[in-house]
Amino acid sequence: MEALTRLLQPRSVAVIGASGDPAKTAGRPVSYLLKHGFAGSIYPVNPKLDRIGELACYRDVDSLPEVPDVGIVLLGAERAHLAVRDLARRGAAAAIVLASGYTETGEEGARRQQQLMEAAGRMRILGPNTIGLVNLTDGIVLSASGALEMEHFHAGAIGVVSQSGGILGALLSRASARGIGLSKLVSTSNEMDLELADFVDALVDDPATQVIALYIEAIRHPEKFREAALKAARAGKPIVAFKIGRSEAGARAAVSHTGALAGADRMYDALFRHTGVIRATTFGDLLDISAALATRRVLRGRRVAILTSTGGAGTLVSDSLGVSGFETPAPDAATAEALRALQSGEHAALDRNPIDVTLAGLQPDLLRGAIRTLLASPAYDALVIIVGSSGVGRPELMAGAIAECLPFSDKPVLAYVSPHAPEAATLLTQHGVPAFVAAESCTAALAGMLQSSQERPVDEDSVAVEQEALRDLPVGSLDEAQAKQLFARFGVPCARELVVHDADEAERAARELGGRVVLKILSSEITHKSDVGGVAVNVTADQIAARLGAMASEVERNTGVRPTRFLVQEMVSGGTELILGMHRDPLGTAILLGMGGVTAELFKDTTMRLLPREGGLGRNDALNMARELRTWPLLDGFRGRPKADVEALVDAIVAFSRMAAQLKDQLVEAEINPVFVLPQGLGVRAADGVAELR
Repeated sequence: MEALTRLLQPRSVAVIGASGDPAKTAGRPVSYLLKHGFAGSIYPVNPKLDRIGELACYRDVDSLPEVPDVGIVLLGAERAHLAVRDLARRGAAAAIVLASGYTETGEEGARRQQQLMEAAGRMRILGPNTIGLVNLTDGIVLSASGALEMEHFHAGAIGVVSQSGGILGALLSRASARGIGLSKLVSTSNEMDLELADFVDALVDDPATQVIALYIEAIRHPEKFREAALKAARAGKPIVAFKIGRSEAGARAAVSHTGALAGADRMYDALFRHTGVIRATTFGDLLDISAALATRRVLRGRRVAILTSTGGAGTLVSDSLGVSGFETPAPDAATAEALRALQSGEHAALDRNPIDVTLAGLQPDLLRGAIRTLLASPAYDALVIIVGSSGVGRPELMAGAIAECLPFSDKPVLAYVSPHAPEAATLLTQHGVPAFVAAESCTAALAGMLQSSQERPVDEDSVAVEQEALRDLPVGSLDEAQAKQLFARFGVPCARELVVHDADEAERAARELGGRVVLKILSSEITHKSDVGGVAVNVTADQIAARLGAMASEVERNTGVRPTRFLVQEMVSGGTELILGMHRDPLGTAILLGMGGVTAELFKDTTMRLLPREGGLGRNDALNMARELRTWPLLDGFRGRPKADVEALVDAIVAFSRMAAQLKDQLVEAEINPVFVLPQGLGVRAADGVAELR
């Protein structure tokens, strides 16, 4: 058995530092192994005890009668490495180190963690500072979590990996209370050795796991995580992740807008999108979405039927769905007729949605008939059933009636339990109908199912790059002219412009470019030129000499430096201003597209894509980026506006991404702001830009 398999499914467990008092943390692992029916061998190790209950207690690891698959180390940080060394020498597959006091505490803790790593050698380590792991599939609990005091847990299809030990216990207890079945739960904590990606990879191969739920603090090895997540996507096992730290600024002080717009949390969004990971917005959504996905039902569209016997609760669900872009259309004529055949009388509202079928909660035949009718209807992609007070008195009646209808369709069926009735919600979930106590949870679950059913980007849509020699490139922060020369070299169209040094040259340049022009200072140090008075638009050849002198004086007053170089640029008008940028951080390299101009950071209408492992973005990704913007209608002929040259924009995005892919780490950052997208057939123009090269 390989080490990770032996860790998750051990046949023998040594508990080093075990206490005979089950009330103490050191006494819990043995107590829990016995309580929850571990079928293998348990070897407590404590030189001060002869027995713990009916189990023989051993003086040290060397005294054990066999090599354990796993050792749970309960010693403090100052002694844990000694037990790890002994386990490694005996040939154990892995050690679970619960002690804290390592890298999370500072320099001395980091020294202890290095000592622990050296002691482990080739043996695998979970932790340190972990609460352990729980394998509900096989009844194996290798943990000191107080949540294991509960008597019974529901084994199921959801695997959980948490970088927090306390959160593992929270998810275990919450899932149990709601009837949600889990397969494996692992707390990785300090991740000295085994980490998030290792267990994602293992859970993809686990037949009992169909959905993987992650609680993430930080991804330490992005490429390893990317590989594991893509493996899960290919295997059809959706990943749901809750990432804390959404409020962190995350962006370093950058010369471009992109650095501020592409903070660390936005990069996680891009990574999750790239690998098909569904991001849970709230902690509660982590279990809600996972529970819905575990049903393996397929959501093919946004049309939802709401079956209710209580109008208010139906409206809550309908409103929440509508806010998130779902549709709740009225039944078509055939569906309405079939519903009317089930129940007569004036109290039934069968021609609208929510579909109010009175007494459905107390009449199983009526409920079954309505559910089958709505699941069979081509007008709906999913069904939400409202459980009102009438269904609480006999929850098994309603749960059973709903469950009997599930085999007739693979459409999602969810329940919203309106009154406080946790037993009813649990019973429904156990019958295969995920039940929620908030209308918003129904919406989050359906949104997760919809995302899971859609095609996921898994590195196929990329463009190869040519590895031509680029030894003649400048280094450092480039001025605007140099930056645009770089962009043009990779195929991004740029506005016509000339570099000038004085008023006479500026006037000649303006006449050469014809008509009205833009005058700018040219500096590699001052990148936000508008902020210091370094930009003038709509300038004529007759005005430019005077305007240059005034601009030089204003910039000097604002910065203390008098500019000596200027840029005269053709005046581009009639287009939509966008920002196109590149951002690197430990998670990878992302391309950003958004509303451009001086208000880019104000409106923050942006979308991002991580570059594939090889090459730039493909055309499909580039087009989808444009369509995701809230300002997409401006490009698509909003209110009679001419349609923009989207094909040329896609070309520019692909070319820009190819540049980032080819230059790799040599390109520190790059941005075009604005890039003007002109009317259809007229192309795009990069009107301003910054870049920094190593």
